[in-house]
Amino acid sequence: MEEEKKYKKVSYWSVVWSQFKKNKVALWGLGAIILLLLQAIYSPFLSLDVPLVYSVEGTTHFPFLVELFNKNRFENTVDILFNGIMVASPFIVALWFVLKKVLSFSTSKNLVIFIGFLILVCILSSVASENTKMGNKKYKDEIAAAKADGKKVSAIFPLMKWSYKETDLEGRNPQAPSAKHLLGTDATGRDVLTRMLYGTRISMTIGVVAVSIYMLIGIVLGALAGYFGGAIDLWISRLIEVVICFPTFFLILTLAAFIEKRTVFHVMILIGVVSWTGVARLVRGEFLRQRGMDYVQAAIALGISRAKIIFTHILPNAMGPILVSATFGIASAILTESSLSFLGLGDTTAPSWGGILNVGRQQGKLWLILAPGFAIFFVVSVFNLVGEAIRDAMDPRLRQ
Repeated sequence: MEEEKKYKKVSYWSVVWSQFKKNKVALWGLGAIILLLLQAIYSPFLSLDVPLVYSVEGTTHFPFLVELFNKNRFENTVDILFNGIMVASPFIVALWFVLKKVLSFSTSKNLVIFIGFLILVCILSSVASENTKMGNKKYKDEIAAAKADGKKVSAIFPLMKWSYKETDLEGRNPQAPSAKHLLGTDATGRDVLTRMLYGTRISMTIGVVAVSIYMLIGIVLGALAGYFGGAIDLWISRLIEVVICFPTFFLILTLAAFIEKRTVFHVMILIGVVSWTGVARLVRGEFLRQRGMDYVQAAIALGISRAKIIFTHILPNAMGPILVSATFGIASAILTESSLSFLGLGDTTAPSWGGILNVGRQQGKLWLILAPGFAIFFVVSVFNLVGEAIRDAMDPRLRQ
């Protein structure tokens, strides 16, 4: 018994995590990604032209929650989704702590994710339908007018009182960085720092969703080709070779040119449907390697269905290289979206970093070039750092 206690059973992913933690730079990069995600979710608390609460002559108003789902203020669906996550997150966290005391962790975790998703859907469906016809109310002007009339007014705003769509017409635009606009304004007078903050939402969504699309396509096609072989492998391999002949970025440019009114979701789909070839080849190679192993042959002998063998037995053992590829893919997708926006082929309603960079190029203003340029460089760099650390942590030859 004492000998058995000396050997503690650990999972493969716990070994990978222990190796990953030894890379301090990558650990810092992971922390930076988490902070960027939190900043994207809670951007309205950092900058918005809507007060959290304001009072006029003793009458108190709470417009912040309602305006989060005003489609005239947040016309992009990505913003509505992030605002819904922001509103639902306290309920999800509270529910998780409550259920953890009653149910087992594995059960409560799955239940919380499901209930939290339902809460989010209910919030979005109920308030978005009600607020579709709401106007873009100017709360700052209303409060200023009330003060000018001598009324007793008090208001609590977010850290900055700017919306990413709001224009400042008091100065000559674009304005240089100042105490009023920390990163200046663009050609139409919109606050650059605010647009940078909300641009994080676009970059994160593009990275995660686009990569999820082409990972799904690549995993399914690669798994089928690697497991079945024969004619299926032949046809899928020829399809991969045909698609991979076209330069990915130019193929995206060509497809984007056919879409008249492009949205963020069009960009996600375009990146997803043309970038799957690398994942498919990777998965195919892993399945070719693993399908002859003893545990797969044992599963076949036991009469387990092919779908269960592919997705329950082989795929989890092939997820290591796929996860590394996904991490690098997020950085690549963010860079691709920024490039499309820079060329004017992105979503014109979204505060994209590439779009801000394009305005800086047209106006020749340094602050409009450095801010989005550094943001793109920083985000792509931290994702690449994390991807390299995951790859090293999964390589047994590099374990310390």
